[in-house]
Amino acid sequence: MTLFLDRDGVVNDEIRDGYVLRPDMFHFSEGVLAAMPLLAKHFDRIVMVTNQRCIGRGLLTVAGLQEIHAQMLQQIELHGGRIDRIYFCPDLDNSSPCRKPATGMGLQAQMDFPDIDFTNAVMVGNTLSDMQFGKNLGMQTVFIPSTRPEVSFPHPLIDQRCQNLLEFAQSIQ
Repeated sequence: MTLFLDRDGVVNDEIRDGYVLRPDMFHFSEGVLAAMPLLAKHFDRIVMVTNQRCIGRGLLTVAGLQEIHAQMLQQIELHGGRIDRIYFCPDLDNSSPCRKPATGMGLQAQMDFPDIDFTNAVMVGNTLSDMQFGKNLGMQTVFIPSTRPEVSFPHPLIDQRCQNLLEFAQSIQ
């Protein structure tokens, strides 16, 4: 079973109308470091898929993003969790094949890990774009209302709604 995770608003606190541009701007959301080892036990593979338009805008370099992710992964691993691969889309254009809700990052993950079966996968995100990405690939979807509490549930794109990643991790134990 594969878990697809969005980053901003799910793993870390999203910066409203801004971006995480340096490691010191990255702050784990409440419960994430406790959730990650539970998720690691339950899922064979954990993949992060994140739109990072700030790179396309010239606000952050790929090397800068990798530095932020290296720090994030180190903390997750120190707490007994893991993320097996991170995919990001730097493109500005909403019609980019890698920009969620387009399926490019999911298809790239499946090329890298041919055993990924989208019908046996879960997408956790905090936007309807994340939910559409999951549905476009045939996944179950879990909505975290961290930055969009106004999204109603039930909703045709959302299979489950959890307040945060820890609540989701506890729901599947």
